Amino acid sequence: MININIFLKGLFSIKRLDSPAIALGASFIAIGALLKNIGFTINESIFSSFLIYALPGSLVLAESMIIGASLLNIFLAVWLVNARLYPMTVSLMPIVISKNQPRWKYYLSCHFVAVSSWLIMKSKYKEIDKKYRIDFWIGIGTATWIIAIFSTIIGYISADYLNKNMMIGLAIVNPVYFFCMM
Repeated sequence: MININIFLKGLFSIKRLDSPAIALGASFIAIGALLKNIGFTINESIFSSFLIYALPGSLVLAESMIIGASLLNIFLAVWLVNARLYPMTVSLMPIVISKNQPRWKYYLSCHFVAVSSWLIMKSKYKEIDKKYRIDFWIGIGTATWIIAIFSTIIGYISADYLNKNMMIGLAIVNPVYFFCMM
């Protein structure tokens, strides 16, 4: 089972001032507005962020939909753009892996690999006992994933009030934040 105290510590780690939560949320507001503007329903927009949970992957999805790409092409494009997360996964696994933890936690946690959650984990993992780091990682991932989904909803709802320049500004907040943090 997941150690709830460690999970909650990961979940609430996004409240720190150096957390990427605000930048992540701003970018997904832009994604939500973009998805509405290209004709997605609110359910499709939520489902998109639920499944993709990566800003570049979401942009590739939206752009592919605009040009009328096939479902297979969209899947391959999103998969290829998200292959950039592989090096983060490789650097993360030695930090979180423990023989005392069941495999299902690692399979579940794969969905949470993103620059935002990776930055938090890399800065905080030494504070967590190694056997519980996967629980901490799942907490971080859950928190950033929830922010992405709710920000998509906010963006979808507020799309009519955002002009093109505002959407571009919101979309680049996240990459600028990551550049500064690196």
